Amino acid sequence: MRKCAQNISHFPEQHDMALKRPTWPPGRTVILEHTSQVLAGNPLGDPHHRKLAVWLPPQYDEALPGAKSKGKRFPVLYDLVGFTGSGFSHTNWRNFDENIPERAARLIYEGKMGPTILVFPDCFTALGGNQYINSSAIGNYADYLTKELIPFVDGEFRTLASRDHRGCFGKSSGGYGAIIHGMQYAKYWGAIASHSGDAHFQFVYMHDWPSSLTELMKHRKVKRETGAINVLKEEKGAALGKDDGRVKNFLEAVWKKEKLSAGEGHTLMMMAMAASYDPDPKAPLGFRLPFNLETGERIEQRWKQWLKHDPVELVTKHRANLKSLKGIFIDCGWRDQYQIHYGARILSKRLALANVKHTYEEFDDTHSSVDYRMEHSLPFLYRA
Repeated sequence: MRKCAQNISHFPEQHDMALKRPTWPPGRTVILEHTSQVLAGNPLGDPHHRKLAVWLPPQYDEALPGAKSKGKRFPVLYDLVGFTGSGFSHTNWRNFDENIPERAARLIYEGKMGPTILVFPDCFTALGGNQYINSSAIGNYADYLTKELIPFVDGEFRTLASRDHRGCFGKSSGGYGAIIHGMQYAKYWGAIASHSGDAHFQFVYMHDWPSSLTELMKHRKVKRETGAINVLKEEKGAALGKDDGRVKNFLEAVWKKEKLSAGEGHTLMMMAMAASYDPDPKAPLGFRLPFNLETGERIEQRWKQWLKHDPVELVTKHRANLKSLKGIFIDCGWRDQYQIHYGARILSKRLALANVKHTYEEFDDTHSSVDYRMEHSLPFLYRA
């Protein structure tokens, strides 16, 4: 034991990140339960009774002078997590890193931002998540956030209950949710931050579809056999963007598994995107697909439905809402493996052409494990 201790002491700087413990007040995380009317009866059968994590800064519990004081009120930031995530994942212990409450507590202690309440919604679904928009195939998660959780949180805590003191931020699908909410739901949000948020769908999703179609082929009702194929006959029922049974079989298979392969995970993500961007109550499973399941040909009519949700295509339409925001922060790593840096650049370009004030930053990293960038967005949002 003595020898080990001596060895460690020889490298104090190398072990600083691993052994450092905060000395500042940590604040506290409160777990609430909320029963949603919006999510009740959702088509996936996902729970409508959900837990909600809320982090209160240390200043929240400080007594104010005056016996009749009701206490100071605080701005609120909502954290929209990425695909396959839930709000609780950002409050968990992390190795060699800080979770979001720990990062916020330190930033407040260092004077880089003021005390802020953080809210961590649970918007996970059987499809691995959602895009924080309303969909008849998944559920109305935009309404869940804006019409239910906001008034619920404002009723439970001492918030500054107005859009000028409320913001949302997120990464990946959560970053997409943040920018879309800034565009379409600006009456609820005063500022938004999008980290590596989905944009320019032509690049973001296209490279995943060929492998997803191959994954779905494993679940055809009739298995492939070596020999001659009548393509016109084989594609019947698969050429209109409607499930011919393979998507249903795929979902039933992955829902029984405890661990998904990389291919299954990406295919599930594509199904979640299709259910988000092109819901159709009359179609099998309640949504359409943008590709011919047999030939891989893109179905332009269906792809147009996707583009209606692409942030780079929506700037002009929602220019007034975007200009009303008190702050817009966008960033992306220039090695993003989903090619989102191109979408982020186009989005920034179109915002600039529309005279929408915003901050756009890039950094040397990929799409993965970039929550440390909230070191920049959280103070930005507080200032806004």
